[in-house]
Amino acid sequence: MLYPSIDTLMNKVDSKYKLVTLASKRARNLQNKDTLFLDKTVSHKFVGKALEEIEAGLLRAKPVLDSTTYEDEEL
Repeated sequence: MLYPSIDTLMNKVDSKYKLVTLASKRARNLQNKDTLFLDKTVSHKFVGKALEEIEAGLLRAKPVLDSTTYEDEEL
């Protein structure tokens, strides 16, 4: 069984895509020697540690505006 479970993580983040993006960015920061927000973790890998921080409520995704226009899009 995976820890933390996807069910508990989906209570913290409203989309699986946001969850993956948030966890991967945080794992990259941890890999680059950023400090861990938790004192003790179950996971040994960076992605697992990032997911544990999300479950603990220490990380949240920023809200995205719906009216985002990209450079290559025509108005």
